[in-house]
Amino acid sequence: MSQVVPSPLYAAIDLGSNSFHMLIVRHVNGSVQTMAKIKRKVRLAAGLDEQNTLSEEAMQRGWDCLRLFAERLQDIPGENIRIVGTATLRTATNADVFIRKANQILGYPLEVIPGTDEAATIYKGVAHTSGGSGRRLVVDIGGASTELIIGEGFEANALTSLKMGCVTWLEKHFRNRQLTESNFIQAIEDAKQVIRPVLQQYQKLGWDVCVGASGTVQALQEIMLAQGMDEVITLAKLKRLQNQAMLADHLEELEIEGLTLERALVFPSGLSILIAIFELLNISAMTLAGGALREGLVYEMITELRQDNIRERTIKSMQSRYQIDDIYAGQVANLASQLFQQCGGSAWIPEPQSEMLLRTAAQLHEIGLSIDFKTGGQHNAYLIQHSDLPGFTRAQRYFLGELTRRYRDTLTSLPEQHALSSTSGKRLLRLLRLAVLLSHRRDQQLVPEFVVTADKEKLTLSIDLQWLDNNPLTKAELETESNRQTDMGWPLVLTEK
Repeated sequence: MSQVVPSPLYAAIDLGSNSFHMLIVRHVNGSVQTMAKIKRKVRLAAGLDEQNTLSEEAMQRGWDCLRLFAERLQDIPGENIRIVGTATLRTATNADVFIRKANQILGYPLEVIPGTDEAATIYKGVAHTSGGSGRRLVVDIGGASTELIIGEGFEANALTSLKMGCVTWLEKHFRNRQLTESNFIQAIEDAKQVIRPVLQQYQKLGWDVCVGASGTVQALQEIMLAQGMDEVITLAKLKRLQNQAMLADHLEELEIEGLTLERALVFPSGLSILIAIFELLNISAMTLAGGALREGLVYEMITELRQDNIRERTIKSMQSRYQIDDIYAGQVANLASQLFQQCGGSAWIPEPQSEMLLRTAAQLHEIGLSIDFKTGGQHNAYLIQHSDLPGFTRAQRYFLGELTRRYRDTLTSLPEQHALSSTSGKRLLRLLRLAVLLSHRRDQQLVPEFVVTADKEKLTLSIDLQWLDNNPLTKAELETESNRQTDMGWPLVLTEK
């Protein structure tokens, strides 16, 4: 009997200026599976004095944390481990004291990386975990540095590490823990002064999309979702949160729905930096990236995962994991695209991500069958919404789950979701259900010739009469579907050609 070789583990440790993080992953099915995420709030940057000397107390907090991390490293091959220090260890005049003892505790070398290397690695983490095409601007607000990167695909075109972060701005502008309008204004203006030297370069390069890759951006998104907003960060929302923060007189009194106590102390300082970036770079919208520095370190170690289409890699990994018939899934996806185009494409469903989401739902609509047939839709929703899907945002994962929950049988309205407008979401659901019905014999050669037209909410599906007579079960199912959609107020007319 052959012995199964376990998938190798990889560990990436990021000794940040605010928190120390350890990410442990497994390379399986052409994807990265997270096995552990360990985070400790160390606030190393808070231990820097005016001469940039790290205090003994701050170093001790770091060493205590590393003793916890060291236990998990014992089970991982040395070549699969990366440990990096960032802004505070670049700045500290006595960093060698900290590093020497850290190496002894961990048993592996700690590498303090330059700011440009940090930015480049952050960009790789974003590129490997975030979907979309075109040029992207990446913003990562750390504890003592802020990275701005512009890149396309896996290549970064501009890398900048700025000497400001949520911990250093806390100590500089909110040291007395007071929240006043003058504190905020000064923090924002000082951040703009730090950014201005690179402003022209970044404006000249330009970008198509903007993503945030930091604890600050993640905290902001969690607050917005908790308050019923969508996941897209805008300047108006940032200003709204600034006004909420200023209702408190001191940091310790911050009470913002969705803000954790752990993040509260550095929230105003991180918010002020992000507002400065939005205003100076004239950013219209930002979404949260799927990864950053730690993910970049991991993907640097697993070179075979370098692939331009992150979403395609994610879909293939899910299909392999749940033993999906990928040929049939592709057939349904192509059929769904055909329906989408015949209905008018972007003229009928205008959001640029809509056809991609439809095809993804078609390619993953049967993953729940690996658990149970009767409740397959429910399992679809759970697996998609609770899986790490690089290339897809949280809102997109939720939408895909709800779409595939309803791919067959009983039809119900989609719940509130923030990936697309409610009208577009409803229209994609209708097309997915039709694509599944028309291909239920699971053979491309047996799919009928059809024409579908859309007039606002009315769909008219025309199919050859002889084909309908030769396929009475599909005909009955289509008639049932016509009744279901029409009863929902979504008219579907089935006609014979």
